Amino acid sequence: MPFNFSTMEKKQGQLVRSITLSAATILVVSSVIGSGVYKKVAPMSGKMVETVLPDGSKVMEYVGLMSPKLVLMAWILGGIVSLFGALSNAEIAGMMADSGGEYVYFKRIYNRFTAFLWGWTTFAVIKTASISSIAYVFAQSFNNLIPLPKLDESIEKITVLGIFQPFESFGVKALTIALILILTYVNTRGLKGGAGISEWLTKLVIAGLSVIVISGLFFGGGSLSNITTPSVHYVERSWIDPAFLSAMFTAMLAAFWGYEGWNTLGFMAGEIKEPNRNLPLALAGGLGVIITAYLLVNFTYLYVMPIDKIMAIPAGKIAAVEVIRSFAGDTGAMFLSVLILITTLGCTNATILMPPRVYWAMAKDGLFFKSAAHIDPKSNTPNNAIWIQGVWACLLVLSGSFDQLTDMLIFAAFVFYGATALGVFIMRIKEPQVERPYRVWGYPIVPAVFILFCIGLVVNTIISQPREAGIGLALILSGVPFYWYWTKDNK
Repeated sequence: MPFNFSTMEKKQGQLVRSITLSAATILVVSSVIGSGVYKKVAPMSGKMVETVLPDGSKVMEYVGLMSPKLVLMAWILGGIVSLFGALSNAEIAGMMADSGGEYVYFKRIYNRFTAFLWGWTTFAVIKTASISSIAYVFAQSFNNLIPLPKLDESIEKITVLGIFQPFESFGVKALTIALILILTYVNTRGLKGGAGISEWLTKLVIAGLSVIVISGLFFGGGSLSNITTPSVHYVERSWIDPAFLSAMFTAMLAAFWGYEGWNTLGFMAGEIKEPNRNLPLALAGGLGVIITAYLLVNFTYLYVMPIDKIMAIPAGKIAAVEVIRSFAGDTGAMFLSVLILITTLGCTNATILMPPRVYWAMAKDGLFFKSAAHIDPKSNTPNNAIWIQGVWACLLVLSGSFDQLTDMLIFAAFVFYGATALGVFIMRIKEPQVERPYRVWGYPIVPAVFILFCIGLVVNTIISQPREAGIGLALILSGVPFYWYWTKDNK
């Protein structure tokens, strides 16, 4: 049975280099385009929140960018920053092309503990919360087509530690868990099957997004005035105003969720043909496709629907579906719901596919559950690692809402993204003579700008969203006792 952690089969398989440049590029696209392109335009535009005044009274007010131009600017800046991160990552990946991604990089750049802490955080929050979040939107979209059962309201409102609501939207969460378990099983059957699913689903997604753009721009009844007209709640602020900077960073936090996942290809470098050449090309090419697609699609949303109507979309609904419904009716909404099902299915599958290679690399070093080091001899995949990941992702589904999960994982991810970009400078000094198949374009400005954005995003999240930052930090530090336990016999 693939879920047996207590025993190790004697026969051991091995990872095989079978992924071409085109397949690697598709994996980048499929691991990134998920729920963000459909859902994040509403919270980026603005939302109503409760604010406590100095005298203790409470008022409801809108916060956010509240301007179509600024929303598009946040997507552009998020794409540029992500591209800078990918270009910086590509130099390191080209030097150290082996399965395990940043775990391999950090061992060489920093030390074993830093590498472990990144790998543990990837398992505890970054990639497992990504799986949970994307699969959750799949279930939400399914719920739009076929309403899922709910528990009694008194049960759904039960909280744990005053933070988590495990039974909220329980029908949606149950389907989310079922999807994760099914795709986990699929990915234990072999790399070819999992990668093949990602390839054809990605092609369907690109075709579907093209339909949204074409139908919205030509038949949506929109206007350029919707792009140029801000919300009635909009207040003009200077770009150096702390309130404006906080709103922009918060919006970019949502945009970064849309771009999250570009680095996961490095996890599979040991299975890519000519990785020193193809890995950097796939990262840059794939992210270029994604940035273009996101700008076109979000421009279409804001062109079709005035921003005040987008801001009024309830948090439980998917913004893209409501925009399409406004001009294409229930038929259009159903089409988009099906497209979201396909998109999130492909992205969930790709996100499940890649990270277990990290846990496999860690387990080989004695820094993860021992059974995760096993490669199944029939499928040549790290099946135990895949199942461990799947079980934890299911538990995270019960822990929180979509936005809570995404903000938490982006905070944790950018702590380490900045460390990877800093590694470009360190390795240029530490190992100047090592062959670099790819040198980051715009050095030293590109990696330096990316590092500064990482610092700014992390600090702003701590200030503006302390709960999400606190949970993310707690999950990062939860790895410390595990590191002590796994290394105590070697001291």
